[in-house]
Amino acid sequence: MTSTPGQLRRTPDSVDGGDVSLPDALARWARTQGDQRAVAYVDYRVDPEGQITELTWRELNARVDAVAAWCQQRADRGDRAAVLVEQGTDYVVAFLGVLRAGLVAVPLFEPNPLPGHADRLAAVLADCAPELVLTNKSHADAVEAFLTERDLVGPALIAVDVIPPSTGGPEPVELSADDVAYLQYTSGSTRTPAGVIITHGNVVANAAQGYEAYDCVQGETTSVCWLPLFHDMGLVVGLATPVLGGFPALLLDPIAFVLRPQRWLEQLAETPGPAVSAAPNFAYGYVASRTTPEERAKLSLDHVVSLGDGSEPVMSKTLDTFYSTFAEAGVDRRMHRHTYGLAEAVVMVSVSPRGEAPREITVDRVSLAAGRVVHAEEGTTLVSAGQGAGGQLVRIADPATGRALADGNVGEIWSSGPNVGQGYWGRADSPEVFEAVLTNDDGSVVDPGWGRKGWLRTGDLGVQVDGELYIAGRIKDLIIVDGTNHYPQDIEYTVEAAHPAIRRHTVAAFSVPGENGELAIVVAERAKQVSADELDHEAVSTAVKSAVSGAHALAVHEVMILGPGEVPRTSSGKIQRSACRTRYAEGTLRMGG
Repeated sequence: MTSTPGQLRRTPDSVDGGDVSLPDALARWARTQGDQRAVAYVDYRVDPEGQITELTWRELNARVDAVAAWCQQRADRGDRAAVLVEQGTDYVVAFLGVLRAGLVAVPLFEPNPLPGHADRLAAVLADCAPELVLTNKSHADAVEAFLTERDLVGPALIAVDVIPPSTGGPEPVELSADDVAYLQYTSGSTRTPAGVIITHGNVVANAAQGYEAYDCVQGETTSVCWLPLFHDMGLVVGLATPVLGGFPALLLDPIAFVLRPQRWLEQLAETPGPAVSAAPNFAYGYVASRTTPEERAKLSLDHVVSLGDGSEPVMSKTLDTFYSTFAEAGVDRRMHRHTYGLAEAVVMVSVSPRGEAPREITVDRVSLAAGRVVHAEEGTTLVSAGQGAGGQLVRIADPATGRALADGNVGEIWSSGPNVGQGYWGRADSPEVFEAVLTNDDGSVVDPGWGRKGWLRTGDLGVQVDGELYIAGRIKDLIIVDGTNHYPQDIEYTVEAAHPAIRRHTVAAFSVPGENGELAIVVAERAKQVSADELDHEAVSTAVKSAVSGAHALAVHEVMILGPGEVPRTSSGKIQRSACRTRYAEGTLRMGG
C-alpha cells in the first residue's frame, strides 16, 4: 500500500474500527477479544525469577473506566493530570484513564533518589500545573510529601490501585484527532522543561506507523518493553502501539534490566509467537557483555520479529557485538530496526526497512565533519535509519538558512507528518521549531504536506545518501575547536578504548567556552573492577588525551574520571552530554576516582 501526504499508511487489521484515540481502540478490543491478555508486568522485587501481574482487555477497560470516572468528578475537560505511577499495569490504567476522561495526561515518574530526577519532576509539575496527580497506594505518602516540600500543593491526589471497578463508568467523551492527549516532556534541562503537545491523532498515527514498521500482527505479536513508560519510546512501544494494534505488552522495570540485563532476552525467549522490542543502542552492547555462555545457551530468539534501536547514535560495532554474541540463539541482523525519532514527533520519524539489515556506509571522517559524505575504506561507519515511517517526509536543511540540501550534504534533519506534535506547552518559541519554512535553491517554499503550517526542526544533524537517512549527531553537541567540527560519539568511542580503567558506555565528550575558544572536555566513569585507590588518574588522562589527539587531531583540555553510576543519564540509561556540560560549568562534577 502506498501513501501520500494526508493519507496515513496503516495495516488494515490494526485500524478496522477507525479508532481516533487509544481509549477507543481499547474499548474495541475489550468487546472483540475481552478474555485475552492485554498487558502484563514482571516484578522481580518480590521474586528473583519474576512474578507476573496481568490484565485482560476486558479487565483493563473496566479499570480504565473507573479511573476516568474518578478523574471526571475532580477535573474539567482539558485539565492536566500528572501520572506519577511506578512501572507496571497501573501505569497503563492511569494513563488511559486520564485520556478517556477527556483530560490531558502528563506521563512522569514517582519521586525517587536518582540524581537529578527530583529537580526535573518538580520543574515539570510546576510547568504543567496539573489539577490531578495519579499514583500508587505504595507511593501516595511519598508523592504527597514531595508536593508539599516543593510547594506544589493544590492538585487532587489519588492512588489508582485503590479505585474500585466502576459499574456506571465515566460520562462519555467524544475524543477527536485534534484534541490534546498528553504532554511529553523532553529529557533536556531541568531549568527549562519542554512539554511537547501531542494530540490523539498524533499518537494514533505514530502507533500505526510503529505497528507497520515493526511488522506487528493483531492478537499475535507481543511487545516486550523494559523502557520506562514515561519515556517517549517506552510509551509508544510498551503502551500505544500494543493498545492500538490489539496485541499484548509485557512490561519490565528499567532497574530490573540495569541490574540484570539478561532478563530482557529471557523474557523475549519465553514469549510465545512473534515478539518485538526496542531499546537504546547502549543496551545491545550492555546485554552482550553481561550474559554468560551458559545463559546464552538457554535462549531461543528466532521468533523475534523486530528489535528497534534508537534515541542515541546507532554504532555498527555494537550491532556486530550483539548479533555475533547471540547468533546461536537465533538472532539475525535482519531483525534490527534502526529507528530515528524524537519526542517532538511522538517518537518515530524514520526506520530501516523490514526484512533486511540496516544499510551501512563508511565515510571519511574529515569530510563528514566538513559537511560532505565521501565514501572511504576506513573512517566513520554510519548506520542507516531508513526512510520516513508511514509516509513521513524527511529532508536535510541548512540550519542557518532553511535551504534544502541535496543528497550527500550534512545538515539539520527536518520532518513533517501526522505524528508531529503541535508545539511546546506554554512556549512562545514553538513556531521556530514546529513551523519552519523550508526552501529550494530558487527560493520557492517546499510544502510540508499533511495540512501542516511548516516543518519540524529536529536539532539533529543528518545526511541522506541514496534517499536513506544517516544520523550524524546533535547540532548543539558538536564540538567545534579551532574551526573544526568533531562529533562527540566519535570521540567517546575512542576514549572507551583508550584505557582499561574506563567503563564502557559511560563517556561524555563536550565543549565549554574558554578564554581563546572552545575547550574539549571528557567525562567518564571508572570500571567497576578498578577501585578508587587503584585508579591512576594521571595515566588514564594521558592515555585519553593521546588517543584522541592521534585519532581526531583534537586536544582534550581536561579528563574527569567519576565513580560508577555518577555520569548523568536519562531515564532510559542514555548519557546526558548537556547535563554533563552544565554540571561541569557549575563545578558540581566531582571526581570520585
